[in-house]
Amino acid sequence: MSSISTNVNVSGMTCGHCVSSVSEELESLAGVESIDVDLNSGGVSTITITSTQELSPSEIGEAVAEAGYLVVANEA
Repeated sequence: MSSISTNVNVSGMTCGHCVSSVSEELESLAGVESIDVDLNSGGVSTITITSTQELSPSEIGEAVAEAGYLVVANEA
C-alpha cells in the first residue's frame, strides 16, 4: 500500500514546543505514519503529513486546533 502525503499550512507556531504539540495531535489520527514540520516562526509553517489513508481537511484542522493553532489556506 502506498503512502499519501498531505501538506497543510499552520499559523501561530513559533518554537520546538509548538512543533511537538501539533505533531502529537496529528500523530494520533488514524493512518498517520510521520509528520514533517517546516517551522517558520512568526509566519506560516508548512506541515507534511505522511499517512496510509487519505485524511479529511476537517480532521486535520480539528487536530491542529486541539494543539492551539490554526490551519490556513494555501496562498494560490
